[in-house]
Amino acid sequence: MASSDPVRTLVQPVEHAARRVAPWIARLARTGYFAKAVLYAAVGILAAQAALGEGGRTTDMNGALREVLRAPVGNLLLFICSVGLAAYALWRTVDALVDVEGHGRSFRGIADRLGSALSGVTHGLLALTAFHLAAGAGDGGGTSSHRLAAHLFNLPGGQWLAWLVALGLLADGVIQIINGCAAKLDRQLNLAALPQRVARYVIHVSRVGIGARGVVFAVIGILLLRAVVRRDPGRAGGMRESLELLGQTGHWLLVFAALGLVAYAFYQLLNARYRRIP
Repeated sequence: MASSDPVRTLVQPVEHAARRVAPWIARLARTGYFAKAVLYAAVGILAAQAALGEGGRTTDMNGALREVLRAPVGNLLLFICSVGLAAYALWRTVDALVDVEGHGRSFRGIADRLGSALSGVTHGLLALTAFHLAAGAGDGGGTSSHRLAAHLFNLPGGQWLAWLVALGLLADGVIQIINGCAAKLDRQLNLAALPQRVARYVIHVSRVGIGARGVVFAVIGILLLRAVVRRDPGRAGGMRESLELLGQTGHWLLVFAALGLVAYAFYQLLNARYRRIP
């Protein structure tokens, strides 16, 4: 009997396709977590060096990709990162479409699936940038947060869209901070193979990383809110501008955020090895 739910009718073929490729997506998703670990570690280490007066600079994911490219066998490592990021984008997209991780249909569940969809898009674009850099073809047309904000403002109803995006980023940052304090990470990570004391330690480090990333994302939302209120896309900002603002607010805030992003990179390595992927 044909399904009477049109949404189910549209989604069902995607579910079947996802199940067929699920084993490969799971393996490649772990490569994606590794790629994220490399990039967040680069951003965090550079920001920590800048905060402690040891050189370095505040940067974002695109800047981190260029740092990877400068490393020994950087082209190969960057190509691996591009494959991993593409796989991670596919994994997040599949999760958004068929609810692989069981978010449900509550308001929170729908918000989580929308977050997965947005993560799929952003990591897909980042994968494209990484591939272009690895192939020596430039940055793939990467653009600044100011230009992205200007494009958003110029869309029909762009001011309202910008409000929604800004509030969404701010809310996402706050949720990450809350998750850093309250999330049941042992349900996400299969740490049974680790000694109990070590497992507790790595969970604490992961919580710090998640919370620090939340602070950075909340500041990005605040920067976009400021741009919307003043109708000036030049006041928007991404990760680099967020870290710069934290540094201007207080030296030790930048130190905390930088080391927190390194802790988040450690958390991504844990995901690459121990994440429970349905």
